[in-house]
Amino acid sequence: MATLYVENIPQDLYEALRGRARSRRRSIAAEVLALLEANVPTEKELKTRQQFFQRIRQMQSARPPKKKTFPATEEMLRGDRSR
Repeated sequence: MATLYVENIPQDLYEALRGRARSRRRSIAAEVLALLEANVPTEKELKTRQQFFQRIRQMQSARPPKKKTFPATEEMLRGDRSR
């Protein structure tokens, strides 16, 4: 597993990160790793997203079923009132 060192972190950002880690009962390193995992997609994640968007495009381009005509709202209300 690779090691990452980060220098020159602004103090307010470090304090926010430390508070976030403390509230989640994690070390700062574990919190940084969790944030990276949640916000930086891996190659596998990008591939999964591309496949998902391709499926969505296919679904959008599929021909919708034949349109059925439905009565207008006014007609439905008149029908209900006449019962």
